[in-house]
Amino acid sequence: MLTVSCKAAVKAVIYLGSRLKPDDYAGIKDIAHYINENEHTVGKVLQKLVRANLINSSKGPYGGFFISAKQKNQYIIEVVAAIDGLDIFKQCGLGFPSCNETRPCPFHEDFKKIREQFRGMCDENTIEDFCNDVEKGLAWVGR
Repeated sequence: MLTVSCKAAVKAVIYLGSRLKPDDYAGIKDIAHYINENEHTVGKVLQKLVRANLINSSKGPYGGFFISAKQKNQYIIEVVAAIDGLDIFKQCGLGFPSCNETRPCPFHEDFKKIREQFRGMCDENTIEDFCNDVEKGLAWVGR
């Protein structure tokens, strides 16, 4: 359902929120290495996340990317919207452009339920909710 870029973005914000102390910055290479994603992809999604005010960046030799406490309280849906847009929650499970209620694909009814449940998870959980699980050792986002 999510693109590779969007998955990388979600992992990156959770990494920033769970692995860094306040006033710490992470570079693209460090983030990409830790979340096991391509540097180029990570660089592009981080730029989009900064433009969407979901994370911050600081230039210079000691610069990098970071997330504020306020930004950690944003919902995961904001990350998804910034990278993939919200139309992914309307897409067909098999990729048919004309799949709908009147002309459903074989996956339509079951996938619709999954898609709605996933949308609910993204709407109801903040970045911090997922960071807490990582900090407690209940989940992980990388190496």
